[in-house]
Amino acid sequence: MQLRDLLEKKGFYRIPLKKLKSGHYRFSAKINSVSGDFILDTGASTSCIGFDSITCFFLKSEPSKIKAAGAGAINMKTKLARNNNITIGSWNLANIDFVLFDLSHVNEALQQVEENSIHGIIGADFLKQTRAVIDYGRNCFYVK
Repeated sequence: MQLRDLLEKKGFYRIPLKKLKSGHYRFSAKINSVSGDFILDTGASTSCIGFDSITCFFLKSEPSKIKAAGAGAINMKTKLARNNNITIGSWNLANIDFVLFDLSHVNEALQQVEENSIHGIIGADFLKQTRAVIDYGRNCFYVK
């Protein structure tokens, strides 16, 4: 039995990934009914959206004491956006929280390898909550 057949039989939803020149994996999703591009990052502890996309996705931000670090940047100020919806294809999850911070360093790195900018990063919090299974061989992941 193929992995896809097994997971779909158990109620998982398949999401295609595009491998970028940077080695990252990109996919499209809707946050609060607005389409955006995201990187799937198993090394990111929390899912995040860039400050410049707050109004785009109708996010209600609140102050946060969390300091973000990653991709060569440390001690960055953040905000928090609670209780949002994410839709990927026909699959939907309500009440997802995002850390908001400056993603310009990530997008600059993507532009250096001639890839388009992203709106956010989907991290381990989302992957754990959705019991995600990543199939690197077939460039996709599954959520439940």
